[in-house]
Amino acid sequence: MTSCWPHGAPSAGQTAELSRLVTARDIELFTEISGDRNPLHYDAEAAAASRFGEIVVQGGITSAILNAVVAEKLPGPGTVFLNTQFDFSAPVRPGDTITGRVEVTEAREDKPITKLKVSVTRDDGTVALSGTAVCYTMALGQ
Repeated sequence: MTSCWPHGAPSAGQTAELSRLVTARDIELFTEISGDRNPLHYDAEAAAASRFGEIVVQGGITSAILNAVVAEKLPGPGTVFLNTQFDFSAPVRPGDTITGRVEVTEAREDKPITKLKVSVTRDDGTVALSGTAVCYTMALGQ
């Protein structure tokens, strides 16, 4: 089935990634959306006393770059997550540039469903998130 993929169905081994700078404004915007006002995201003193040692961004900011990769790159426009499994292994801080990466591990032939290996890496090479995702891609009206 390729009608939802203008450039053909994804295949195992294909990869895509996007990078972006994370800022303090991202924390503010995510708080507006989610209501997450954890002091680890706002209170420098509380964050300094934590195992992180400084302000960290919400996990939703870290994982959100993966939404952009699957919607913009691979599998591409019209794609939504059906299932995700994330392990957060390191914090992301304002000022970090993060790179979200997806790798196709399986693409079904009978339905527009793609299984992915996913990760988010900080600019210092530290993997902040790793996991898997299952995506569904729907055809978009032209």
